[in-house]
Amino acid sequence: MNKDLSVLIVEDDPHVLLGCQQALTLEDIPCVGVGSAEEALERVGDNFAGIVISDIRLPGIDGLELLTRLKARDRSLPVVLITGHGDISMAVGAMQKGAYDFMEKPFSPERLVDVARRALEQRSLAREVSSLRRQLAERDSLEGRIIGRSPAMQNLRELIANVADTSANVLIEGETGTGKELVARCLHDFSRRHTKQFVALNCGGLPENLFESEIFGHEANAFTGAGKRRIGKIEHADGGTLFLDEVESMPLPLQIKLLRVLQERTLERLGSNQSVAVDCRVIAATKSDLDESSKAGEFRSDLYYRLNVVTLELPPLRERREDILQLFEHFLQQSSLRFDRAVPELDNQTLSNLMSHDWPGNVRELRNVAERFALGLPAFKKTGPSGSNQGLAFAEAVEAFERNLLSDALQRSGGNLTQASQELGMAKTTLFDKVKKYGLSH
Repeated sequence: MNKDLSVLIVEDDPHVLLGCQQALTLEDIPCVGVGSAEEALERVGDNFAGIVISDIRLPGIDGLELLTRLKARDRSLPVVLITGHGDISMAVGAMQKGAYDFMEKPFSPERLVDVARRALEQRSLAREVSSLRRQLAERDSLEGRIIGRSPAMQNLRELIANVADTSANVLIEGETGTGKELVARCLHDFSRRHTKQFVALNCGGLPENLFESEIFGHEANAFTGAGKRRIGKIEHADGGTLFLDEVESMPLPLQIKLLRVLQERTLERLGSNQSVAVDCRVIAATKSDLDESSKAGEFRSDLYYRLNVVTLELPPLRERREDILQLFEHFLQQSSLRFDRAVPELDNQTLSNLMSHDWPGNVRELRNVAERFALGLPAFKKTGPSGSNQGLAFAEAVEAFERNLLSDALQRSGGNLTQASQELGMAKTTLFDKVKKYGLSH
């Protein structure tokens, strides 16, 4: 049984209340007692994790009304009612209204302990199921996949939500390791095309002599070694999404052919004169400035304009340091689960390194650091005075850490400044000034 779960006993007879508390305590079941339903309602907040055992006959609000109010707040909360002689019909009616069980006075300590344990086990199971559902919902939400509370990431999620279910081509710009393919997959998964294929092609990872066959496909005997027909990436993505990573690496002759496909929505396999109609959305990603490349004649400007109907810019991790801790904790949880290890505590030195590191490998590098830390290995290799850990001024690291700390507290409090200030041990006026300084929402 989960030791965090407890029993709230509601009983106006102090002797009965004391007896119940002693019986549960002897069996190592955490419990607390109150003498009225009014006190119970004050104690049972939104985060109450235990169960309630209440007498029906109470001064003021009685046990039945308490049951009604508690179930209105939390339908999964087990409420056990204590009845006197002759109240059985009333108890049966209460069961029909959602009571977990009832006990008739006088009851034995063993009966109390048995009912309490069963109710706590049900409560634990219900909370576990709720937690799993919440995790699944978060995993399937944009917030659970595009992680970060910085203004840049909030804006990115809004743009993805706005354009995902359109047919507009999208160009994703960002340094290596910033998560361009993740964004492309989100655009696909949150569109009506999600039931069709998401086809990824790394334009920089194929020899030029194989590129045309890979993207357009070929007929049998189209060239030496082509023993049978091959469906290319574009045709395979029909009805779905084609993701062209490192599109700046695409050879210029193939850029012309891709442009024609985008304009006419048809293609011809190598070795064929027959046109094949295709309907796929194209999402391209680049770590270069394609505008400058097109002006320099290194990338076709007409293809550039065709691809960048919508442009999404992914900022490097060093420019959104307030997201570092949230991302690290996310990767650490994933890694610990995958390696079947307990989640290690974050020590001050690692925290300092996380906030001061320059992150040239961006989110991909951060994930790697989290994996090492989950395995009990040093998260960072030692660096000399010229190491990248020296790239950020101390004051900037402190500000980034403070912003993240305040953002977490505001999220936990649901934006309640009073509650957040109490949790942080900070004057409300000071918190208000810092929220305004960092542009945090509340």
